[in-house]
Amino acid sequence: MTRTLNDAYIVAATRSAVGRAPRGALRVKRPDDLLADVLRAAMAQVPSLDPAAIEDAIIGCARPEGSQGLNVARIAVLLAGLPDSVAGVTVNRFCASGLTAIAMAADRIRTGEADVIIAGGTESLSQVPMTGFAPSFSPDIFAQDDHLAIAYGMGLTAERVAEQWKVSREDQDAFAYTSHQRAIAAQDAGQFNDEITPVLVTHRGADLDTHEQVSHTTQFTLDEGPRRDTTPEALAKLRSVFAARGSVTAGNSSQTSDGAGVLILASGAAVKAHGLTPLARFSSYAVRGVPPDIMGIGPKAAVPAALKSAGFTQDQMDWIELNEAFAAQSLAVIRDLDLDPARVNPLGGAIALGHPLGATGAIRAVTLVHGLRRRNLSRGMVTMCVGTGMGAAGIFERM
Repeated sequence: MTRTLNDAYIVAATRSAVGRAPRGALRVKRPDDLLADVLRAAMAQVPSLDPAAIEDAIIGCARPEGSQGLNVARIAVLLAGLPDSVAGVTVNRFCASGLTAIAMAADRIRTGEADVIIAGGTESLSQVPMTGFAPSFSPDIFAQDDHLAIAYGMGLTAERVAEQWKVSREDQDAFAYTSHQRAIAAQDAGQFNDEITPVLVTHRGADLDTHEQVSHTTQFTLDEGPRRDTTPEALAKLRSVFAARGSVTAGNSSQTSDGAGVLILASGAAVKAHGLTPLARFSSYAVRGVPPDIMGIGPKAAVPAALKSAGFTQDQMDWIELNEAFAAQSLAVIRDLDLDPARVNPLGGAIALGHPLGATGAIRAVTLVHGLRRRNLSRGMVTMCVGTGMGAAGIFERM
């Protein structure tokens, strides 16, 4: 028996501004508290939605330990004041965790198993290090050449991609400079304003004269990553970081960051029952594996699969959010798939805006949903490479 799938609509989408790690504005903000703040803001976008109708919260986190461990999804649901009946699960597909969370929520709605689900991601690289607190690899990884790259640092995989796809240092730096320029122009034009939830950050310290604890609270509203002082000349002076004679530098790599993003997905029946306004429809998702040592090329395999599943062609994508893990892999993907550079990251990408790992897919989806509506465009895609050799892509349609 053939089963007709339901549509999965996005009815709310918001994110925090992204802070630099480890010394940015969000360094003292717990990622569970940050997620709770963004959850409350997403709920505020749908005041007619009965919170009791939400069945689950699926949240991505690439390093689910420390202050973002212990099933951060469920904890944030409770911190946000949602009913006890709203469940929560934390998922990890490294950098694609947030996008995978959206796809999982959409799948449950499309199959009729649920009507309203929260999806998103949270990550603090200020509070949990890039490799986690106690990384441990199976010894078998180091005994097999085919698996050794699982233990590579991501920068080394970017060097491999730059070498194999012949991406020059000059092209990487030019790409990085463009990312900053686009992000700065977007900030100046207020193009992120509608998608960013202001969050309160409290800094605590001690007054050495009075021996009393002091605190001050600020409102965080602006992505910290874009650098107005960056120039092509400054980028060219930076040394390679991961290989002695390499081309990947701190300037043409994504920034380590803190942030959170949340979307609320609903079925057509829930949209009618609760008087909701769909912002977009989640059309398809695909994930594919590639060799771990060239993990950055992952979107090359995932994008065609997602397009085929949705029944669209690449030319029908008006806006593409391609996560800029590194300029080397971004350029390799753009050239290999023959993507239109003007449609890729029109507001800048992770090199300028930051990359809070498990939250990035959700954050980029929020930017895409709002961007499609603001510019009256029809379709867009979020795609990213994933550690250990994967690519993920999700397609969205404006309503």
